[in-house]
Amino acid sequence: MNWLNDAVVYEIYPQSFYDTNGDGIGDLRGIIEKLDYIQSCGFNVIWMNPINESTYYDAGYDVVDFYSVAKRYGTNEDYRELCKKAHERGMKVIFDLVAGHTSVGHPWFKESCKAEKNEYTNRYIWADHTFENTEGIAGYAERDANYVTNFFWCQPALNYGYAHPDPAKPWQLPVDHPDCIATKNELIKIIDFWTDLGTDAFRVDMAASLIKGDTDGSFMKAFWHEIREHMEKRAPDTLLIAEWGFPDKAIDSGFHLDFYLHSGQPAYTSLFRAEPGRNTTMLFPGHSYFNLEGKGNVNTYLDVIEKDLKANRGKGYIGHITGNHDIPRLAYRRTPEELKCALAFIFTMPGVPFVYYGDEIGMDYIEGLKSKEGSYTRTGSRTPMQWDDTKNHGFSESDTPYLPTDSRDTAPTVEKQKDDADSILNFVKSLISYHRKNPALFAEADFRVLVAGYPVVYTRSAEGKTVLVAINPSSRSFEVEIPSITETVFSQNANVKQNILKMEGASFIICEI
Repeated sequence: MNWLNDAVVYEIYPQSFYDTNGDGIGDLRGIIEKLDYIQSCGFNVIWMNPINESTYYDAGYDVVDFYSVAKRYGTNEDYRELCKKAHERGMKVIFDLVAGHTSVGHPWFKESCKAEKNEYTNRYIWADHTFENTEGIAGYAERDANYVTNFFWCQPALNYGYAHPDPAKPWQLPVDHPDCIATKNELIKIIDFWTDLGTDAFRVDMAASLIKGDTDGSFMKAFWHEIREHMEKRAPDTLLIAEWGFPDKAIDSGFHLDFYLHSGQPAYTSLFRAEPGRNTTMLFPGHSYFNLEGKGNVNTYLDVIEKDLKANRGKGYIGHITGNHDIPRLAYRRTPEELKCALAFIFTMPGVPFVYYGDEIGMDYIEGLKSKEGSYTRTGSRTPMQWDDTKNHGFSESDTPYLPTDSRDTAPTVEKQKDDADSILNFVKSLISYHRKNPALFAEADFRVLVAGYPVVYTRSAEGKTVLVAINPSSRSFEVEIPSITETVFSQNANVKQNILKMEGASFIICEI
């Protein structure tokens, strides 16, 4: 057991959170100023998307200096202070580690592009020769080779080696090649550097991508176990969190937690991000379980989580996200009642809840915005935090904010919701408070499904306490027999009489039995 067991995490897109110097971009001082707000909501962990210096072709995931905070966010000392002040409040800080690639603007890559051999010639993966290879990006470098990317063209893949190098492609180096080991050792130095500044955990971007051609995952498993062993010797309370999307693989590879994501298996998208006729990076074809139409299949998710819980018990945790910087917000095309059903589910599932900034007030995805720093269709989920109804919703005094805020009269703000007992904000606060004081809702508590369908009914149990949860996201009404309850903690459009639970459309109940 570690500090993730009772964690509730708040994800911050730093450039859109709070601007303190009037340049239109959120900064670390802004996060420091809002720590009291974050803590007042009940969050005890914060995770910031990348804060390293960057060319911003991909919003900070294209790093040019792994050892410096980007100037637009502040300084390394600001980061040290943020960690210190978070720790004084009993909060932890997660650093977003881009381990698999850099920007084309990184000094390492510029050296690697040169025709003359040097220390960085093999720091990246280069397919020789330019006119003999279809792999990678051609025509960029002085050297006669194409560089392999991890995502956009601007993100050349760092060279940790190939699991099974092809003898016909001598540029595919084995993982034990000295140049690949040098890359791994540099990653360890980066982890140690930010650990010394106060970091409590590292969320590793594209964690499964580092070693190429690893068909069975054994090489990545050995790699990350080596990293974890180093961390445990040096700073045993510092944790590893994966962006992998397959908790069984990530946790077996040495990570303390992995998320269900929109990428990979459909467990997460089947809940919140499926829509008939859609097949984009934002929405996926099918029917979401959390939709009034009531055509989803909760077993797509339950089958996966029950398997993963069994495989990972005592080894690591599953992260449940309201959303993130890559997908439409949870409130998108949902009423407040529907949104509360989804939030009740996320906060009562076995694992660690992650809330994307603004989801605690029901911020919406804003359609029709132009791409900003490589965001494309993701732009509408990255708009500034809506604090109040002043200029730029209190995000910045600048006339040119990072992105526009929601211009609709219905745009939610912290100020409008803080004194409204029925608001999304106060609902989230109450959920977090109940979650964090009740061991039956901690990550390691037992999970048992009683009814799988519409509604879904399950229990969570630990230390002699049992919480029963029933959720009906559809528009239909249902009656379900449940065990005798001792107290109803939360309910919406639902009531219990003589062990019969009556649920109207968009309803839920959380009770103790």
